[in-house]
Amino acid sequence: MNRYLRELADRWLALRLALGGRVHQYPEIQALRRFLSGFAVDCVLDVGANRGQYATMLRRDAGFAGTILSFEPNPDVFAELSRHAARDPKWHAFNMALSDFDGTASFNIMAADQFSSLKVPSARQDAIFAERNLVTRTVEMQCRRIDGLLPELVAAHGFARPFLKMDTQGHDLSVCEGAGDALTKMTGVQTELGVRPIYEGGTTYRAMIDWLAARGFEPSAFFANNKGHFPLLVEMDGIFVNGAVLPQAR
Repeated sequence: MNRYLRELADRWLALRLALGGRVHQYPEIQALRRFLSGFAVDCVLDVGANRGQYATMLRRDAGFAGTILSFEPNPDVFAELSRHAARDPKWHAFNMALSDFDGTASFNIMAADQFSSLKVPSARQDAIFAERNLVTRTVEMQCRRIDGLLPELVAAHGFARPFLKMDTQGHDLSVCEGAGDALTKMTGVQTELGVRPIYEGGTTYRAMIDWLAARGFEPSAFFANNKGHFPLLVEMDGIFVNGAVLPQAR
């Protein structure tokens, strides 16, 4: 695509997002378009998929045509996620949580389901979240480690260059720890970064960046993961690239 056509496509994307009230997603979509294409990603592990909003964005906006494997433990929204995935032969949904152990755990379903988590809400969370990020009930949920699950997924779906995306409401570090050495197989990682954590024991953005850096993942992009909370930022997302896939001379 030449520069003129690319600029037209970018403007059309910005207009379409603005008309849909999603203009805040423009930086994320542009970063994902470039990353997934540039590093020939052929599978996205969509951890904490909720109703499938991220996977839908990958298809409709980011132009990703590879395999999507969505993991969502909340039984209240999994049925809807499954219906969306069933219409796409390269999108598969799993009703489980990914963590740093294999077994079962109590999963907290919040008043607003997108906040549901294996973590509990922080007593110090901002007041704007208090009513939505409130435990309404718990369910027992299967948990798997990525390092044990990944060979099964590769055998079933035949991918070679996966990308790990997480939106697990304060539990992203545990997902990464459960990947063990398999984390090195990820071309990149997208994680939620808590500037003002809203879950007890949630990892701060500085700690998460340092943890990934110690394992060879370098920042590629940062952007707000919602419409923002003025004047204090609560959360953002970061995309990190595996240093092993970068050219030797940079």
